[in-house]
Parts: sequence; structure tokens; C-alpha cells
Amino acid sequence: MYIRATHAETDLRVLRHLIRDNPLGMLTTGIKSPTHSFLQSSHIPFILDTQDESSETELGRLRGHLARQNPQSKAMIEHCTSNPGSKSFLEDEVLVIFTKPTHHYVTPKFYTETKPATGKVVPTWNYAAAQVYGKARIYYENTEETSNFLGKAVSDLTDNSETKIMGYTGGGRPTQWKVTDAPEKYVDLLKRNIIGIEIEVTKLEGKFKMSQEMGKGDQDGVIKGFESLGTEAGDDIAKIVQERGR
Repeated sequence: MYIRATHAETDLRVLRHLIRDNPLGMLTTGIKSPTHSFLQSSHIPFILDTQDESSETELGRLRGHLARQNPQSKAMIEHCTSNPGSKSFLEDEVLVIFTKPTHHYVTPKFYTETKPATGKVVPTWNYAAAQVYGKARIYYENTEETSNFLGKAVSDLTDNSETKIMGYTGGGRPTQWKVTDAPEKYVDLLKRNIIGIEIEVTKLEGKFKMSQEMGKGDQDGVIKGFESLGTEAGDDIAKIVQERGR
């Protein structure tokens, strides 16, 4: 991902917040295989773990799971089984991209300073994203360790989604659904059909491309232009452009 200095978000706390608010990441792997495509990607909801939430340096780790029948899962399992010394770690780093749901096309008509003055304007797209590089361990074997990892990963993801995303917190709100609400044998059956992935993060980068490269007059035009759309997405983009403007 190209990250211009003016768009770069270097505060890891902000990037952790972006990931937790938008946990559906795009996992990309590059694995040499005689039977599967080298490059593969899958949408996976992740849990981001950190020991110190206030840390400005801790990168943390990601936990998630994939369907065992996913071709990407098969490629990862094939790699691990053909390299017994790997201890279930993938040889090469993996990449996960998280994107804020609010993004938008920016028409040159919004550049109310430069367009009438020179006409030297072109369309673009405003968005925010974080990219995570890391070393991945795959939990795929029929062992107690795998069962425990999958059980905790699924439970933690469910708890986070039910409370943080759905707002099911009780006390006047609906109560959350828990994994233990499902029959234990049914859960065990489903666990046998998924694999776990744990990524030790080695690099975390992010960008908020929100018209920072434009002059104040054009930024004001972008803000007013998005507000004039009368949409939730337009209002959200206008707010972020204003927050991150000159």
C-alpha cells in the first residue's frame, strides 16, 4: 500500500482502534504449491490482542479461523505438513488489510479553489486502511492445543462481535449469544471443520487518505461537497476530512 507522508497514520493506538472497529480483514498469503494458487486471499474476522492498550510501540497479535475446505487453508496445511520442521509456522510473512467502511469517490467539482483557478484537478477516492505484516502459525492438527486455540478464538470473536458490534450488552439491551448456547457436540463438529491462524505482528502501518494533500480552500470545498450529499457516508467523510485537514 502506497502511504504518502501526508496520509500516514503512525499512532499505533489509532490503528488498533481502526482494526477493532473493523475486524473483518483480508488475509493474503503467498505459498508455493504444486496444487494450489501461489497468491490467495480470504476475508476473516480477527481479534487483535495486546498486553498494554496504551502502548505506543506494541504491535500485538491477530487470532482468527478459516474453513478447512478453503483453498487457502489447504495451501497452508500442505506447506506445514511438507515442512515438519516449521512447527506449523508459514515460511513467509502474511499480509492482512483492514479498511474503514466509510470511503467515497471525490469529484473534482468539490475542489472549489483550484478547479476555477487552473482546472488542474482530477478525481480521487478517500478512504482509511491499516495493513498488518506478520508471522503466521497455523492450528490444523487434531490436538488438544488446536482444540483449545479454536475454542478460545471462536468464543472471543463471538463475545466481541455480540457486544461491540451488535451492542448486546444486557441491562436494557438484548443479552448476547454465547458459543455455550449451542450444543457442545455441534460446536465440536464445527471446530473439526475449521483451522486456526495466529499472526505475530511484525509491522503495522496505516493511512487516512482524506484530502490532506489539498489546500485549505479545496479541503473546505470537499467538506461542503460531502455534506451537501445528505448521506451518512458523506457526513462521515466530511467529518474526517475536517478532523485531519490543515
